[in-house]
Amino acid sequence: MLRHYESLGLVRPSGRTGSGYREYSREDIRRIFHVESLRSLGLSLREIGRALDEPGFEPSALVGDLIRRTRERIAAETELLTRLRRIDAAGPGGWEDVLQAVALLQALGSNSADARQRAALSSVHETAVPVEALVEAALSETDTNVAGALRWALARSGDDAAELLAEGLGSPVAAVRVRAVQALTELPGDAAAAQLRHALASPDFVVRGYAALALGTQGVAAAVPTLIDMVVAGRNDTDAADALSVLAGDTATADRIATALVGRLAHDTTAAPARGRLTQALAGIPGTRASRALVELSRDEDRAVALTAAYLLRLREAR
Repeated sequence: MLRHYESLGLVRPSGRTGSGYREYSREDIRRIFHVESLRSLGLSLREIGRALDEPGFEPSALVGDLIRRTRERIAAETELLTRLRRIDAAGPGGWEDVLQAVALLQALGSNSADARQRAALSSVHETAVPVEALVEAALSETDTNVAGALRWALARSGDDAAELLAEGLGSPVAAVRVRAVQALTELPGDAAAAQLRHALASPDFVVRGYAALALGTQGVAAAVPTLIDMVVAGRNDTDAADALSVLAGDTATADRIATALVGRLAHDTTAAPARGRLTQALAGIPGTRASRALVELSRDEDRAVALTAAYLLRLREAR
């Protein structure tokens, strides 16, 4: 290595012995240590020569470039490690399986939406793809058709998908949170239902809404407050009212829902359009509590609310 340094002009011995051996002075040895130190930072020998020999050389630009290159190298190695782990998780039986898994993973990251969709659909029947690869693809997918195919594949991938998708619910990116909860609503099983229950406490109203709609249709009463909030806010209010009517299958729950709807109607800050939507939501709630509420609302000072309530009462009487 010292001969190589000498050939490049990095380190030149101060003298030679009578037998031709190189003699290094204290300054020569100090320079050797400088070269080795800079090599440990990832500098090339050419860059080291510039750093040691050019007058007024500023290290900041070179160090900044080294940081950038190191980050790129780490990112590339991390990506490679992730790909290797996913192939290993697929349990390939031979090199043909490995090559198919690589092709499928590459297709999931393709710029072509058609290729990504085919990969999602084939992941179920042809080559097994680790669920974390499907989750990562689903959380980043912007094409509607591809996203649907990925959710379909996730619904057939097992219980591990629910826990991985739940991590997306805490993403700082709103779109990722929405994709995560949408995928969870299509997963079967108790694991997904448990994550949706947790999502009811999300600070993101949209996430809470998707979770409440899914849980409401499954008969989970914990979704009622969020569903009523949706009716008041006018966000998917029709679907929310339908979910409330599903939950109102027994008399006790129906009365609780009717009481909650009436309570929001009586709130001073509830605006006229919201009061109209709350009145309409009572239409799907059976029982005497809802009927009494509609009678009272038929005399409401808001003419639109009164007319809506009177119409709904006539429908109930006809049935």
